[in-house]
Amino acid sequence: MEPYEPMELPLDCIDWAAHVSLIGKANASLARYDGIMRGIVNPNVLLSPLITKEAVSSSRIEGTQASVEDVFEYEADPNETGLFERRDDIHEVLNYRKALLRAESLLEEKPIHFNMIRTLHKILLTNVRGRDKEPGDIRRIQNYIASPGSPIEEATFIPPSSTRIPDALSEWENYLHSDDKDPLVQLAVLKGQFELIHPFRDGNGRIGRMLIPLILYSKGLISKPAFYLSSYLEKNRDAYYDALQGISENEDWNSWISFFLTALNEQSQDNCDKASKILHLYNEMKETVPEITRSQYSISAIDTIFSTPIFNTTMFTNNSAIPKMTAVRILKEMSNNDIITTIRQGSGRRPAVYSFRRLMDITEDV
Repeated sequence: MEPYEPMELPLDCIDWAAHVSLIGKANASLARYDGIMRGIVNPNVLLSPLITKEAVSSSRIEGTQASVEDVFEYEADPNETGLFERRDDIHEVLNYRKALLRAESLLEEKPIHFNMIRTLHKILLTNVRGRDKEPGDIRRIQNYIASPGSPIEEATFIPPSSTRIPDALSEWENYLHSDDKDPLVQLAVLKGQFELIHPFRDGNGRIGRMLIPLILYSKGLISKPAFYLSSYLEKNRDAYYDALQGISENEDWNSWISFFLTALNEQSQDNCDKASKILHLYNEMKETVPEITRSQYSISAIDTIFSTPIFNTTMFTNNSAIPKMTAVRILKEMSNNDIITTIRQGSGRRPAVYSFRRLMDITEDV
């Protein structure tokens, strides 16, 4: 097997007529999702659990086993012995989430550029699996995809040679900042081409998935870079890899584009459902919590449990900026009224840990 040779962008092999229906459906679903986002006054609070869900799903595609609940529980109590075996996986997820949030702030300064992507890659691999594979640096060696321990002769995919990468990335970036006939198809091509170029020694899939909301935002298709596709890709992992392999083996870009547009459409609908349920729950809590707590800090308490649905007493007090004694009373009232549940009682210097179960159930598809 020879190293893959990236096709020149823009592609001249796209069957545009074949994709018209899927383009329409994906655009409509995406517009509905963005409409819901635009109606949320504080999306950074309400969508916070979905960012963690995205980080978990994208990381699980690469073999990690940590769940959303594991991640939040670890943040509430890093010393929880039940999470010890998944600690490395959890740190990978936390790095992914950190990179996503960093990407949002970087986009406020300038459009996507490859140095930004290198920054995200460095964050992604800091002090986790892959930290010895030059985080943030373009690879200078030939790598390949195969079963663990297999030689290159048994590879299922050999990316372009390292000498080909600079030109391929330059062409990719030029295409990113150009306009094609349809931005969603353009996104599909950018996502597929990035993974096939495989510019880093590790983490290419995760960075490629991270680019999806950033490109959607930069193309003006969503009002905030908060669109999460990895849940669909995780559930349809075999079809995802088969579609990418179809490009490398047969130059079958049209099957990949169809798969990607279907993913956008279906995940947009799922994101709409989740965002709507979260917004409905938030509005319910805005009526319930003030009534049971009789506190001027009730909205701050609500925002805190939505942004961090598993938390300890100290986290709640610090994140909400509510005076300690008042915070303890509010927690007790919310617990007594089954808004939050106690995961672990406080003991000695270890504070109690609570869960906002209804929000976790929405996030985890329960």
